[in-house]
Amino acid sequence: MIDLRSDTLTRPTAEMRRAMANAFVGDGVIDVDPTVEALEQETARLLAKQAALYMPSGTMSNQVAVRVHCERGSGFLCEAECHIYQYEQGAFAALSGLIAQTVVGDQGSLRPEHLQSLIGPDSDHVFRTRLLCLENTHNRWGGRVIPQSELDAACAWAHEHGLQTHLDGARLWNASVASGLPLNRMAENFDSVSVCFSKGLGAPVGSALVGSHAFIDEARRARKLFGGGMRQAGIVAGGALHAIHCHRERLHLDHEAAQQLAAVATHDSPLSIRGGSVDTNIVVLDVDPNWGRAGDLRDRLYDSGVSCFAIGDTAIRLVTHLDISREQVERACRILQSVTSSAGSRV
Repeated sequence: MIDLRSDTLTRPTAEMRRAMANAFVGDGVIDVDPTVEALEQETARLLAKQAALYMPSGTMSNQVAVRVHCERGSGFLCEAECHIYQYEQGAFAALSGLIAQTVVGDQGSLRPEHLQSLIGPDSDHVFRTRLLCLENTHNRWGGRVIPQSELDAACAWAHEHGLQTHLDGARLWNASVASGLPLNRMAENFDSVSVCFSKGLGAPVGSALVGSHAFIDEARRARKLFGGGMRQAGIVAGGALHAIHCHRERLHLDHEAAQQLAAVATHDSPLSIRGGSVDTNIVVLDVDPNWGRAGDLRDRLYDSGVSCFAIGDTAIRLVTHLDISREQVERACRILQSVTSSAGSRV
């Protein structure tokens, strides 16, 4: 089976396993785990922030960020298709008593013209808006790299209106490689950024939240509250540290494989690329309704040896990653051609 469901499927390489086995550890809740500390310092350095905090997951990183930025009963602005809103169980409301005000953007991007007039008046009758959340790359828009000029403009608007800014940068590593921009440039206008080690970088566990010293001090308290304090976490942090040192430069291979899949999948077929282009390692393909439903296509691909996700009734998602070889990409292309050239479920 060629498994293209997600880049979270990667398994540690032999070199990563050795780094994990040899990691120095301590109690990261009582005081310091030295490998976790090294990972946090390196992540903060790469993103040019004062401090970082290692977390079990990207969901926790995002939820800790919105909790620290906003007081209970206040709210934040976010793009309607973003991960924080779509895939985190409404945790901002359940755990922190926050309100999400969703905004329909342009292929995952929010510009000032989308945001004007969305901050309520200073009134006893409305909630206070405290934060703007953005996402890069954008998951549901096919791993799209949001143009830096648009991110900069949205952050400038937010700061002018007294809002804090948070970036869900789970795949910011991919965005940096694809755009050629350094990580610190992509993060510089955000008050906090979440990055993930267990997606494109191939580590088994964890994300990190970066920001100012004061912000991370409060985030550490929230992590403990959410049950995210980890003891000898250096064993898994060692894998993440290895990943940011050794796996970032190879991300372009995943992007090239995604381009290859997209080109074959859309050639004389009932499929089209969501947003018109593939920027990184995620390929979201809209299915012509005259051919059939996304679930039908997913099932046919699975029966032929390719596993992917259906996104609702209308699209499938393919994700390339460290554990997919060049030969598997070529075989997946042949399977896509074969399956989509056959009659669909409604024909």
